[in-house]
Amino acid sequence: MKAKFLTLSILLAGSCVLANAQEKKNYYTKKASDNIFVGVGIGGMSVLNGGLNTPTMNFNLQIGKYITPTWGVRGEVSGLWQSLDDQDNTYFDKSANSEYHKYCKKFGEINLDAMLNLTTLFGGYNPNRVVDFYLFAGPTMNLASKGTEFTGGMVGDAYQLAENDDIKARFGATAGLGLGFNLNKKLALNVEGRFGVTPSIFGDASDCRKAEATARVNVGLTYTFGGKKFVKVSDIDEDAINAEINRYRSELAQAQADLANCKNSLANMKPEVKEVVKEIQTAGPRAIFFKIGSARLDDYGKVNIQLAAKILKANPDKKYKVAGYCDKATGSAAYNKKLSEKRAQVVYDALIAEGVDKDQLEFVGFGGTENMFSKNYLNRVVILE
Repeated sequence: MKAKFLTLSILLAGSCVLANAQEKKNYYTKKASDNIFVGVGIGGMSVLNGGLNTPTMNFNLQIGKYITPTWGVRGEVSGLWQSLDDQDNTYFDKSANSEYHKYCKKFGEINLDAMLNLTTLFGGYNPNRVVDFYLFAGPTMNLASKGTEFTGGMVGDAYQLAENDDIKARFGATAGLGLGFNLNKKLALNVEGRFGVTPSIFGDASDCRKAEATARVNVGLTYTFGGKKFVKVSDIDEDAINAEINRYRSELAQAQADLANCKNSLANMKPEVKEVVKEIQTAGPRAIFFKIGSARLDDYGKVNIQLAAKILKANPDKKYKVAGYCDKATGSAAYNKKLSEKRAQVVYDALIAEGVDKDQLEFVGFGGTENMFSKNYLNRVVILE
């Protein structure tokens, strides 16, 4: 009866510790090499400077990483050229008979984007989801040939501009929306629209000298090496833990009542009845729980071992097995085997340190075998029996 009482007390204390941890059911990228992706795209872009300019082809190359199912980062290189129109000869005065001038300039763009998956943010992570809707935004650097250089003078109603092929860097910001269609675990089709703002290529000759806008639409493919791989932070179910705690409390209350009845019965029994007292001192199965990925004893485990050691020393003719386990859902088989052996070794060493004869003990690690209990976290345990 005392053994049952002690076991229930220790299980209740361990369950309270797990409940207080309050681990969230989030997902994360376990390895640095996981969830890295590359992408290519093609589309059209236009400059908004004195009106909407003629769209031109736009190509892009991307590389990035999904940090969680909701957040990611990427870098993008895009461009080739831009088309600049001047329908009223504001910037160009090539010919007195010209009412429309079109000029294409070399253009390249480097974007750094933070990515936010709105579908996962509001709908939760689903590895089988087909469609994702996401936002992206970040700084940009435009590399473009000046094409024109403002000289400061006027010819009639037009600025005097000289052609120049030097490369000029301009810095600004971009943001956009994307729609992803997951074709399989690795490949996705993406449709994106991006809007950016940078200083004008025309400098002081432009009404938009501080904020020339660009807009583009692209269609492309994204390939994730090895497919998207996300791992749960924890499998702890708080409702299940509370249910377990309540069950242990009920059993503990019953055990306390049974113990009180036993004490009353023993007080009224004849002195020659001694075997019952000795049997109560026999140690039954005992559980010492560990945190995920750890082989370190906490204070609750140490108390449990101290109490168990007293009973083991009182029964020197009995032998006990120290068996280590891991939950099957976390870690590889090799890792779980090693971790379970370390947990068993720690309990074995702690019992010997409390004075238990090592010849009474043997320890073994069973790794992440089929779970003994219904909840993963209850299988991170060493059983003494």
